[in-house]
Amino acid sequence: MKSIRYAWIITALLYLTMACKDKTSDVTPSSSNPDWTTESHSNDVEPNYEVVFLQNQVNTLEITLTAADWTAIKADMQTKSGTAFGAGGGMNTGGNPGGNPGGAPPSGGVPGGNGNGALDLISGDPIYVAATMKFNGKTWNKVGFRLKGNSSLSSTWRAGIYKLPFRLKMDEYEDQYPEIDNQRFYGFQELSMSPAYSDNSLIREKVVADIFRMGGVAAAQTAFYKIYIDFGEGLKYCGVYTTVEVIDDTMVEKQFGEDKGNIYKPESTFQTFVQSQFEKKNNETTPDYSDVQAFVAALNNTDRTTNPAQWRANLEKTFNVDNYLKYLAINNTIVNWDSYGAMAHNYYLYNSPTNKLTWIPWDHNMSMTSTSTSGGNMAGGIGGRAAVSLSMTEVGAGWPLIRNVAADAVYYAKYKQYVRAFADNVFTPAKMNELFEKYTTLITPYVNGTEKEVAPYTHLTNTAAFTSALAVLKQHVVTRNQDVNNFLK
Repeated sequence: MKSIRYAWIITALLYLTMACKDKTSDVTPSSSNPDWTTESHSNDVEPNYEVVFLQNQVNTLEITLTAADWTAIKADMQTKSGTAFGAGGGMNTGGNPGGNPGGAPPSGGVPGGNGNGALDLISGDPIYVAATMKFNGKTWNKVGFRLKGNSSLSSTWRAGIYKLPFRLKMDEYEDQYPEIDNQRFYGFQELSMSPAYSDNSLIREKVVADIFRMGGVAAAQTAFYKIYIDFGEGLKYCGVYTTVEVIDDTMVEKQFGEDKGNIYKPESTFQTFVQSQFEKKNNETTPDYSDVQAFVAALNNTDRTTNPAQWRANLEKTFNVDNYLKYLAINNTIVNWDSYGAMAHNYYLYNSPTNKLTWIPWDHNMSMTSTSTSGGNMAGGIGGRAAVSLSMTEVGAGWPLIRNVAADAVYYAKYKQYVRAFADNVFTPAKMNELFEKYTTLITPYVNGTEKEVAPYTHLTNTAAFTSALAVLKQHVVTRNQDVNNFLK
């Protein structure tokens, strides 16, 4: 009888312990947030592009940080960048701030000389803080907010401009706050917010992503947003941003049909394989880099000159060369100052369902201009950088994915065909003018109309910089079409 009584007591104690456990585990999203719906907040729905990536309307997003959050961000950024917010002083590049297509990249074969294939002005990713986000009358709680970027973030930070590039992650704090477990924004886990740094038109990020897809190259979806941010002292209008779909969140699955293959965000010139230069964005627990290792080995194989046909066959087993040639034709035609060939970053590689690595372009605010300082408050500029020409004859051995492909007669002939097709069918003055005018008209009321971008919440030096930018873009297309015709004579 005594053993039965003890068993009963133990059972009762266990029951009471479970009943008195931390109630946060019983919190449901709908009970903690009255705005929560399956469609808007859960991960049980497909990404809703019609809501998040509107093409004919400018969405509005409000983000609230506490004063303590902003203080923490400033302290973290001062540590990582070496500069206090608004302290000025230009970019601390430590030497040549860009790669040189005319030869090998500086300092041991890597742009910027930092040893890992890119110019790191910010040491590591900035910290996340838990923000409140409002959209279309609904609230998202404990959303991860962090600054992002490299030269754009460094220059904006030093200049004391509040129109900062940032990223949102809806479930960053789900471990601390179970009520936001698997929180989403209409099916999206993350969003990247580009503030049009170095772009007086404010439309390049949007336009160029569209142009790549029009030319047959997969690229992230984009849309315009009005952004209001409370830095602890009330909401401030931070102007028009371009929201960019995150590659490893939804873009790959949407445009390739699945996302099981490795997704990399490299910082490599591809001269040699260095694992640390190939950041995995998925499959992190599987230490398999054989796909990129095979690609780099095939690209640099000496049979390129002794047996070109075999070299091409082996390269095409590991890499979607045809897609890359289309990308190269588009990128060189439009002009891009911040891509492979000038800097070893701003691209992704996806091991697609064909089991070949596919090139995905990224970060387009410094493209479609004849100079590397296309506008905006550059806080010291980024001189020393050169975009790759249409002929690519100046590109040296430090950039083998351009140099080796351009030196192969078969690939070069196909590249020239893609340049011609792009210029004739996509990059025409008529089509581009229509695109430019559509987006400029769309955002003008929120840049220089009923709502205005003003210092220190804008990269524009004055309103005239924005109003004159459309003509500059149009002329760029005319000039580049003339350059194409001269190149293909």
